[in-house]
Amino acid sequence: MPTVEANAQTTPARTGPDHTPGRAPGVRHVRAGVLATVLGAALLAALTFAVAWGSTDVPPREVWSVVLRRLSGEAPRPGTSDLIIWQLRLPRALLAAVVGAGLGLVGTAVQALVRNPLADPYLLGISSGASLGAVGALVLGLGAGGALGLGTSGAAFAGALATFALVWLIARRGGGFSPLRLVLAGVGIGQFLTGFTSYLVLQAGDEQQTQGVLFWLMGSLGGASWETLAVPAAAVPVALLLLLARARALNTMMMGDETAAGLGVSPARLRRELFVVTSVLTGVLVAVSGAIAFVGLMVPHACRLLVGADHRRLLPVSALFGAVLLVVVDIVCRTALDTQELPVGVVTSLIGAPALLYLLDRRLGRNA
Repeated sequence: MPTVEANAQTTPARTGPDHTPGRAPGVRHVRAGVLATVLGAALLAALTFAVAWGSTDVPPREVWSVVLRRLSGEAPRPGTSDLIIWQLRLPRALLAAVVGAGLGLVGTAVQALVRNPLADPYLLGISSGASLGAVGALVLGLGAGGALGLGTSGAAFAGALATFALVWLIARRGGGFSPLRLVLAGVGIGQFLTGFTSYLVLQAGDEQQTQGVLFWLMGSLGGASWETLAVPAAAVPVALLLLLARARALNTMMMGDETAAGLGVSPARLRRELFVVTSVLTGVLVAVSGAIAFVGLMVPHACRLLVGADHRRLLPVSALFGAVLLVVVDIVCRTALDTQELPVGVVTSLIGAPALLYLLDRRLGRNA
């Protein structure tokens, strides 16, 4: 996990006349509208191929034929292609897009929250709480047939909210609300919960259960259905609208707390709002997909290099980029091996680590 510098050590971004972060000297950015159009087309193509490719290939024309018939209200036709496309692959492809978009948004918001472009959305410990809740449901029998009837997703979301409340209380001790205290509270609680989660994994009743828990902890979209898609599909657009409404305030906060306060923005209030949005959205995403590493760290950083640091452009582009990335990654996870499916988090780490090192090398070389 990247080290987050103290608030006082963060260098304010260059700003333009409208109080938006400016571009560094010598850096040419892509027009956000052009990039969003390209990413939108890429997402549509990726979704089509995600539904078409698999153990049984389906022609892309058949994919669109089935989807359009279903959307128009026609009854499903006999055969396996309708079942494969509508019931199995399409919900999974859409869930990958929604989760990827959500991770891109969460990463962008957390990096603004702590004013560091290398911050991770799981830095605040929320994903650790969600993972603990899900593992507890799987190992201790608190799922649909258990005493609480939460189910894995419900237990993960409950764990995320409980962790959010605990981190919030610790970060608010003494009446302050600094990014450094928030990060330290999140890291400390997250590490504690991760250790407890590992202990629960060791207590799993059989080897198959242990493998299932570990696979979920590394990220998986295998449980996708229209029912599991509903909540994140509603939460991600709402989070995007909320963050876009505060985009100008996010820009001013990147200049430093004193400058932001002079421009009429309350840094403490804005951080509270960001913390709530990122915590709830992270809990929703982890509940349906497990812990998927690196997307929330890499996507905003790459998009910032492409379109600049203005959050009015950065937020929607990060959501689209994250959606495309995770749909493509899920295709790789399903089709790379003949005998088994790869965990999504493994592939995102293998792609994300070299890509991030390359981007860092470019940025450090430019600033040298």
